[in-house]
Amino acid sequence: MGADVPRAQANGIEIEYETFGDPKDAPLLLIMGLGAQMLSWNDELCEMLAGAGFHVIRFDNRDSGLSTWFEQAGPPDMAAALAGDPKPAYQLDDMAADAIGLLDALGIARAHIVGASMGGYIAQLVAINHPERVLTLTSIMSGPGRKESVPPRAEGIAVLLVRPPRTRDERVAQAMETRRVLIGPADPCDEGAERTRAEREVDRAYHPAGTGRQLIAIMAAHDRLPQLRQLRVPALVIHGVPDVLVPVENGRLVAAAVPGARLIEIDGMGHDLPRRAWPQIVDAIAELAREASAAC
Repeated sequence: MGADVPRAQANGIEIEYETFGDPKDAPLLLIMGLGAQMLSWNDELCEMLAGAGFHVIRFDNRDSGLSTWFEQAGPPDMAAALAGDPKPAYQLDDMAADAIGLLDALGIARAHIVGASMGGYIAQLVAINHPERVLTLTSIMSGPGRKESVPPRAEGIAVLLVRPPRTRDERVAQAMETRRVLIGPADPCDEGAERTRAEREVDRAYHPAGTGRQLIAIMAAHDRLPQLRQLRVPALVIHGVPDVLVPVENGRLVAAAVPGARLIEIDGMGHDLPRRAWPQIVDAIAELAREASAAC
């Protein structure tokens, strides 16, 4: 983990980010999902990607972590959104523009783009809206637009609708329970490690209103399948088979839409990036990058 955690002015907001590896290597931008901080890209996973020849950049999305919070937008109106009238404070396209703004701030012309969950939605929009900035696209445990998607399983929906607790201990306990629900059946929950992770994230930044605003942005997003069919960037789709939050059918839809995309389905992996899958994921991203470089 880098000693300094800098901030960048990007797309009119401040973005907290961190880098791993040699700045001379090919840049790889990691985009995390709903309500998650950049810490959800595990430090060791980032080091593995750096060891595979990438200059790795992870960052906090707007309204999460230590990047700009959109408090001026007011609390999210989840009732209206659930009734079919989402009133987003911003769009997922704005979050894609944040990612491009961060690349601009770092002087990076083109990068490998990797997104997980909502971060996959954003990564897809980076490729759709700014294809000239994308070397490769990797969409992990993600899917197309909401109307085109296979909805979450009942236990996944329950995770999305849980009420924010008040105390630190309750917040840590809730984070651990969410992980228990989302982790795949092949990956037993390491209670000690999960508690350490949850405490680190809760103590760094706890911002449920931002998570709500991000969720409404997802609910308001336009369908992406027609645009994904027009993409001409090397693409990889990775999905856990028993994912209860974003069912695997969604990854299959994305892979089928993007011309030439490779699909990797990982047995037993839920809505999670388990340690056992890191070598396979890193190798697949590195192989995609090599193939793209050879084709240039």
